[in-house]
Amino acid sequence: MIEVQSLTRHYGRTTAVEDVSFCIGDHAIVGLLGHNGAGKTTVMRMLSGYLEPSAGSITIGGLNLARHAHSVQQQLGYLPENLPIYPEMIVADYLDYAATLKGIGVRQRSQAVREALAATDLAGRALDRIGTLSRGYRQRVGVAQATLGRPGLLILDEPTNGLDPNQTEHMRELILQLSRRATIILSTHIMQEVDAICDRVLVLRHGRLALDESLRELHRTQTLCLHTDAGVGNLLSQLRRVPQVAAVEQSIAKARAVFTLRLREGADADTAAGNIAQCVLRCGARLYQLQPVIRGLGSVFREVTADGH
Repeated sequence: MIEVQSLTRHYGRTTAVEDVSFCIGDHAIVGLLGHNGAGKTTVMRMLSGYLEPSAGSITIGGLNLARHAHSVQQQLGYLPENLPIYPEMIVADYLDYAATLKGIGVRQRSQAVREALAATDLAGRALDRIGTLSRGYRQRVGVAQATLGRPGLLILDEPTNGLDPNQTEHMRELILQLSRRATIILSTHIMQEVDAICDRVLVLRHGRLALDESLRELHRTQTLCLHTDAGVGNLLSQLRRVPQVAAVEQSIAKARAVFTLRLREGADADTAAGNIAQCVLRCGARLYQLQPVIRGLGSVFREVTADGH
């Protein structure tokens, strides 16, 4: 469990992050979104203990980060946006070096390196020099160093940055696998990444938390779209009488009648759909399609980060 309360960070007179609070449960994958300069990397650095907050608190696994920094940092792995990886080093040697820096004991170090190589599917590259690897594999090495010691929290800053589509897909699969044993917070500016693998999204705007929502709830709307055959004169008036329906708009597309039905606040969408289907059949129309209108993450992001919101 991660609890963040009133997190704030100032750089001189500039406020980079202001009064950010959220809680994250175990094994969640949470996407942190925001425009450049919104405060994503600053939040990541504070969560990792790399940067001290100006105000507020961070509790990870029941321990306050400020008071128990060493113990907390042993529970987390961090992939910064620009991780210094030494191209002349062999992958296994680099991970052994990273394990030393993390304070993993000599007796446990070899096992920790083997586990990190296995978790990131790098065992076959263990003796390769990092400089000979593709960008995708170098990024895997970065994730591997974050997984050393089997931390319960992984903080990944732009893990797919610079990867081609195939490498991006492989990184998504890797993150999903790692979520079976760790909570993951990933920062990205790519909406598709969050939609593809995250359970929840946090959106920062000018250093403040503008949105904290599960992807499932975010995509939900109180609007249904109905396709029937055209030419049924009384269907529109009958749809307006459905108890859960607040408003109906009608259009014609390719010889079909298309109805957009906005439901009343708090109305149950499944009940509404059943009543709408019965209404269509009673009027003698054919029901071709009835489905919820899904809000896209991109449109929600633009809405909550727009100036004046």
